[in-house]
Amino acid sequence: MKILGINASPKGSKSQTLRLVEAVLDGASSKGAQVELVDLCRMKIEYCNACGVCHKTGTCAKKDGFQVLYRKILAADGLVMGSPNYFRSVTAQMKTMIDRMADAVHCQLLIGKYTVNVATAGGIGQHKQVLDYLDEIMLNFGSFITGSTGVAMRQGTKALMAAEVRAMKLGGRLVDDITKKKNYPKQKKMIEENSKYFQDLIMMYKDEWPHEYEHWTRIGAAKG
Repeated sequence: MKILGINASPKGSKSQTLRLVEAVLDGASSKGAQVELVDLCRMKIEYCNACGVCHKTGTCAKKDGFQVLYRKILAADGLVMGSPNYFRSVTAQMKTMIDRMADAVHCQLLIGKYTVNVATAGGIGQHKQVLDYLDEIMLNFGSFITGSTGVAMRQGTKALMAAEVRAMKLGGRLVDDITKKKNYPKQKKMIEENSKYFQDLIMMYKDEWPHEYEHWTRIGAAKG
């Protein structure tokens, strides 16, 4: 079982978000999972320019660090997404990575995976803005959400330590969810609705997006 943690804080080893991502990974590792941590801000990932090549071929036209990271994401059974709150959302680095995953959302390539999201913020309650965003985004990609947690740094060291304890427990739950293939009925309904939406969208543009049309055709044939 592979769990990939992605820290999107630019503060490196001084990042409080990193501490939460690492806590989730520690919890997963303690239950036997193989874990890997990626420092997103040390990678060179260019902006998406909406060229549409990924929809046509399944491969991004840009050649940078995204390709390696994307392969890791698709190979993982579980994901840990971490970002501080920068102006009511994730950092620019995290948003850039998400924007480059257009083919993944069109083809719902994270179906069958599970995600834990963590966030930090300065003000009380502000970390929830990031958690809500990440929960929605990862569900939109097709991943179940095992859970999420975060902390407001103005609450002090004890609050951060408590958040680390929660994060570590979530890491254990992440492994359990993957092992048991846990079903979250409300989330499953949303994923099924998203899948139907994207399948219908691809059918409309089947001549322009042959790779994605072939993907959904294969899935239909497999179900049939």
